[in-house]
Parts: sequence; structure tokens; C-alpha cells
Amino acid sequence: MNQIATYNERPLEMVVHESPTMGNDFIVANTEVVTLDHLRNECIVPVFTKDNEITISHSQFIDEVYNRVKTCIGNHQISDPSVRVSHVIKGRVPTAIGKSVKELLDSEKTRYYERCAFSIDVPEIFQIIGGNKVSLSIGGVRAYNQENLYSTKSMEKFKLFIGFKNWVCTNLCISTDGLLDSIKVSSLSELGEKTVDLISNFNADKQLEEMEQLTNYSLNERQFSLLVGKLRMLPFLDKSKFPEVMNCSLSESQASTIVKDYHVDEKFCRGENGDISLWSLYNLMTGANKSSYIDRNFQRNANCFELVKHLGKSLEMNTNSWYLH
Repeated sequence: MNQIATYNERPLEMVVHESPTMGNDFIVANTEVVTLDHLRNECIVPVFTKDNEITISHSQFIDEVYNRVKTCIGNHQISDPSVRVSHVIKGRVPTAIGKSVKELLDSEKTRYYERCAFSIDVPEIFQIIGGNKVSLSIGGVRAYNQENLYSTKSMEKFKLFIGFKNWVCTNLCISTDGLLDSIKVSSLSELGEKTVDLISNFNADKQLEEMEQLTNYSLNERQFSLLVGKLRMLPFLDKSKFPEVMNCSLSESQASTIVKDYHVDEKFCRGENGDISLWSLYNLMTGANKSSYIDRNFQRNANCFELVKHLGKSLEMNTNSWYLH
């Protein structure tokens, strides 16, 4: 907790206009925005079918993390959770078995969402990087498709992250140090303890410094072209012959999005000479990653940060990187 409590908060260097729903755009692929009340009051909770034991619901997960965030960082303003869901599982009550879909009343319909992601923003803990405000963000993912709900109750899987959100584009900035990609717990209290551990051990200053360093390095047009070409080659690379090559988990369609935005993005496109800073490239990558499904989004986001840091190290030390040569 000390690293966050002692974080160097600086006055805003620019005017930032934030809409109330802006934070909901941290993921966009195949998702919809819902409220926490909707999850609490209008969605059923799946069970482990062999023993009818209940799972931890999406709303319980979000409430638990939110309460732990307030405990750890309660001296700062904390936003309400921004929630996105996907893959709705529909059903109906037993009394509506014989009805057609058109005849169903809302009270006779049941639903829950297979996948849920949320973020909680702490806007007072921020820094300006490359002219963009980035503020602390904590969140998580629950994906029922990763559980064996047809069995008896077992340890349940969750993902948690702490990092930053770029308010120019609502892109999340997550490092591997701020990501717990596979948590298994048996209770809400265990999940809360994992949340506290993640927040307490997160070094905000370290990630901010690493992001700031990205503004110091740029790729020229040739280097960018090599990078994109290598991203497309990567899935077919014989890893036994190139074990040192860092993996990139972005898809080929996301690489195409990066190329398009390199030319047309309003905030992070190339300069007139074709150069692009690593900070802008990183935001093109995290922007393209918004098309990833909920259950893969955070891992890919952290991978983008590691790849761009690798490129920066290569430029700084003047060493060869497979992506640039």
C-alpha cells in the first residue's frame, strides 16, 4: 500500500473533459454496458450442477473488490465501477415453458452473462504522459466459461489487475506486475485478500516511469513496417529456431488495426516524417486490443506493454531485436 500512498500527485497540466460513461469504453469487443444494480437484481446466478452449490456472482465479485479498494485507497475519490458483459445466457421461469418468445413477459425471462469485466478508477492518482492524463485503475474479469459448472463445486477462477487508464482514449495500461491472470479462490474473503495483496504490492511509480520512458524513443517508417510484418509472421515462426523472440498475443486483425491507426488515428498517428513514438505505438496496440474478448483482454494488454518496453530497450542499447531487423 505504501507505494500508492506515497505516489507523487501533480496538478493537471491540461484541461480534461470526462463524460460520465467514458470509462466504460475500456473494452468494446462483443460487449455491452450494464449497471451493477442490473447484475444484482435482474440476473440469476449459475450453480455447480452436480451439488447445486452457488458460484460467486459477478456482482459479489465487483462489490468485494470495490470495498477492498475503498479500504486500501479510501483517502482518494474512487469512481463507481464501470461494467461490461458479454455472452448472455438466456432462460425462462418454469411457468413460461409453453409460451412463444413473443409472448414472454420480462418477469418470465432469466439471464446471466458468461463473461464480465469491470474497472474502478481513482482519478486523483494520476500523471500526464505524452500530453495524456493517465490515472490509477483497478479491475477484474470473471468468465464462467472457464469453470466446469457441470461438476461439483471447486475453486473458482478470476483475473485482477491494477494499472492505469489513459483518459484520452480510455485505453488500459497494464503491466505484468499489475496483473493476476489466474486466481483460484474458494470464498469471497480469499478473493478480497488477493485484491489487497495486489494493491499493496503494486509499484505505481515504476510503471509510470516506464511509460514515461516510451515518449523518448520512436520508430521510423521502415522500423514500423518491419514490426508489423514480423507481427504477421510470428504465428508461423518456428520457435525452436528462434527461442529468444518475445511473443506477441495480438491477432492478425489487430495488427491490421494498428497499421490503419498509424495513418489515421487523431491522437497517436505517425508524424509527418513517418516516425511514431513508442508511447503512441503502445496506445495503438492497447486500442487495437479493445477488440479482444473479455477473457483474453487483460493478458494481451500486459503483453503489449512488455513488447513495447522490449523495443525501447533495443533502441536504447542499440541491440538487435527480431522485430526491427
